[in-house]
Amino acid sequence: MGARINRWLEQLLHTHDTPQRTAFAFALGVFLGFSPFLGLHAILGLLLAFLCGLNRVAVILGVYSNLPWILPAYYTAATIAGARLLGIDIEPAALKEAIRAFETVSWGDLRTLAHALAPLLWAYTVGSTIGSVLLALAAYRVSLLFIVAHRKRQQLHERQSSQRIEDTVK
Repeated sequence: MGARINRWLEQLLHTHDTPQRTAFAFALGVFLGFSPFLGLHAILGLLLAFLCGLNRVAVILGVYSNLPWILPAYYTAATIAGARLLGIDIEPAALKEAIRAFETVSWGDLRTLAHALAPLLWAYTVGSTIGSVLLALAAYRVSLLFIVAHRKRQQLHERQSSQRIEDTVK
């Protein structure tokens, strides 16, 4: 029974993927975590992980690498960068109106919030998409280095353990 559960968990989580696929799964999660799809990160991550047969844990870890206290600064900087790339002038009054709309928003006021944020929508989308691509590329490179180093360390440890066992048996 325990072996069956282990096989099922390995199949579900894809824990024996290559380092490249595991790093890609993490990078996909980072991309989604910082993408413009705010609020849909985890759902999209799990959906894509299942559809592509990727390591679900790696994807979710990537998705949740966007810590709550980072998000306001990240999305503000991404929106400003997007506005500069698109040649859109963001008036300080528009930012104040958007912040005020967020502070007082309720489900009944979604139209007011949408109206306040409309001038920033393309800047937000472009900036956060470019930011998420750059972060995903960096996440892939860094996680691949860590995964490869960890697996080499594991293999070395396994060889040393089996060598000790052989020496003990002799």
